[in-house]
Amino acid sequence: MAAFSSMLGTGGHTLEYGPPIHAGTSLRAGGRVQQPAMTLAQLDLPPFRPRFPWLTGDLQTVANRLVPPSPRLRAASSERLRLPMDDGSGDTLLAMLDRPAVDNGGPALILVHGLTGCEDSAYMLNTARHFLALGHVVLRLNLRAAGPSRPLCGDIYYAGRSQDFRAVLRLLPDDLRTRGLVAVGFSLGGNMLLKYLGEEGAAAALRAAVSVCAPIDLSATCRHMLRPRNRLYHSYIIAMMKREATAPGARLTEAERAAILSARNVWEYDDRFIAPRHGFAGAEDYYDKNKALRFMPAIGVPSLLIAAADDPWIPIDIYRGVDWAANPALTPLLAEGGGHVGFHAADAAAPWHDRAIERFIGEVTS
Repeated sequence: MAAFSSMLGTGGHTLEYGPPIHAGTSLRAGGRVQQPAMTLAQLDLPPFRPRFPWLTGDLQTVANRLVPPSPRLRAASSERLRLPMDDGSGDTLLAMLDRPAVDNGGPALILVHGLTGCEDSAYMLNTARHFLALGHVVLRLNLRAAGPSRPLCGDIYYAGRSQDFRAVLRLLPDDLRTRGLVAVGFSLGGNMLLKYLGEEGAAAALRAAVSVCAPIDLSATCRHMLRPRNRLYHSYIIAMMKREATAPGARLTEAERAAILSARNVWEYDDRFIAPRHGFAGAEDYYDKNKALRFMPAIGVPSLLIAAADDPWIPIDIYRGVDWAANPALTPLLAEGGGHVGFHAADAAAPWHDRAIERFIGEVTS
């Protein structure tokens, strides 16, 4: 992360921080689309204002690594769950089930991390801590080969591997399913979650869902990440992806290992390894068939989509081009600031997106 620190004073740009675009509204070339599914007033949420010194999107993005949160969750108990996949691979996903000191009886939350993340990523810990304090049961899921799941998985997750999430839901303890489930997907995990929701429609085994800074158009996001101003981010991410893909437990052919190690960027990694490994013709075929935008019109459960206009990784235009009025199940919450899964606000210690999730869940599950 030292490389990131060197770019923050000169390489980034500062956007004006105004109130978020109201939920249910999208900016397009023709102006605003009306008919909000839920208003900002209903969420009782103040506009996002950045906390000093995290005043730019870049600073918001790296804040959790520069000043990592405490790993203490104050859970009454934490239990390791083993979730064997039913696809004949022999792979087993691991998750951490955290129970609160005082259980409010409300829905359980399933948290799904992003690219190269895991159950102990800063945003996962922050959100778990916030909802445990509110009395919710929280499940922190590791995707296939992520974090502690890596030694138990020969294969690896990708942006559209919704079949794994579907299998996880079938394997959850009965007491979680009977109380109701709300899923929160961060970044790549958010794209996968939205794809699952679109595939299932109103039959999805969730009461509600939230995505935070999801790359809902994978090709546009990849092009955005490859901009010269993101070179330090990109160098860090591709190095982490290679390390994750080749770590002990991975079942790789020599050709696959060579493809991973020779990839100079995310597009080449996806084109040479992820796409052929999982039956896609190449990177663009993989991006097109797995982008959440393709599946969002069919989503049938209440879903909140949070994004920031100054996210250096996810282009906000992919959100502003959506006709939100076409599907009343979707509520966009687009803030002018917050970076990539940052949202460190001036008015509270808890990240702004966690407070948005809290209020949304309260509205749609009460």
